[in-house]
Amino acid sequence: MNTSYAIGLDIGGTHITAGVINKTEMKIVDSSIYKESFDSNLPVNHVMDIWKRVIDTAIENSKVENITGIAVCMPGPFDYEKGICWIKDQSKYEHFYGLNVRELLLESLNFPENFPVLFENDAVCFGKGEVFKQQENLSKKVMAVTLGTGLGACFIDKGVSINSGSSVPADGEIYNLPYKEGIAEDYVSARGLLADYKSLTNIDLNNGLELYNLALQGDQMALKAFETMGEDLAEVVIPWIKNFAADHIIIGGKIANARELFLPLFNKKIKESDLDIVVSISTDNEIAALLGAVSFLCD
Repeated sequence: MNTSYAIGLDIGGTHITAGVINKTEMKIVDSSIYKESFDSNLPVNHVMDIWKRVIDTAIENSKVENITGIAVCMPGPFDYEKGICWIKDQSKYEHFYGLNVRELLLESLNFPENFPVLFENDAVCFGKGEVFKQQENLSKKVMAVTLGTGLGACFIDKGVSINSGSSVPADGEIYNLPYKEGIAEDYVSARGLLADYKSLTNIDLNNGLELYNLALQGDQMALKAFETMGEDLAEVVIPWIKNFAADHIIIGGKIANARELFLPLFNKKIKESDLDIVVSISTDNEIAALLGAVSFLCD
């Protein structure tokens, strides 16, 4: 059997990770993983230069020559079928609104126009990848949530992503659900954490890492911000855990690395709701996302 390879890309508001995936065995070529942090609000040509460098490095490190496709997990709003970015007013990709990212990628990489490029929601990729990693989830209903610059989610029933019907929110998205004085993502995200900390202290921080470090140092207001986010996350997901009848909720994304700061309050709310559900934190979000993205190329 000939082995087939594809490039998996996990693209967020502040990072890009690339890896070459063995599609035949659904395994990552370990040597290929390469990532960079970057500012997605840079001009488009600067962002594309960064993406090209990361992709070229991953391919070079893999020593693989027969790449047959690219699978990209990308935050929304995004037209995943056409490859058009509709992200607006989310503090990321401010110059990409309305642009065809498929065309930009192929032009940047000097690949032919008909080269297979597939896009999928980053949270959906993460969820599918986690199901691949934990085979027992292939027989269960899983809700996956990603916490980072935004709030992502997906609902997977026996390995199949569900984004329509009465059991899940519209398009399987929770970031835009009405919550408090705005939408869920206003409170459960990096910007939500920073806004909450500012409301408590009147101090502007640059990013979530600064807040995390303050919390580790015992800053009570930083700790309070994370605890509040844990409660808010629970309030947002509990109705949909019940509606979907989920067996397992998996939390990923960069903020999941701060699990010790928000998970106790999240779990407390879950317990108070009398939900019988397994709660787990992903240990390698990016690997899951890359596997999940490429799985759609295999479907």
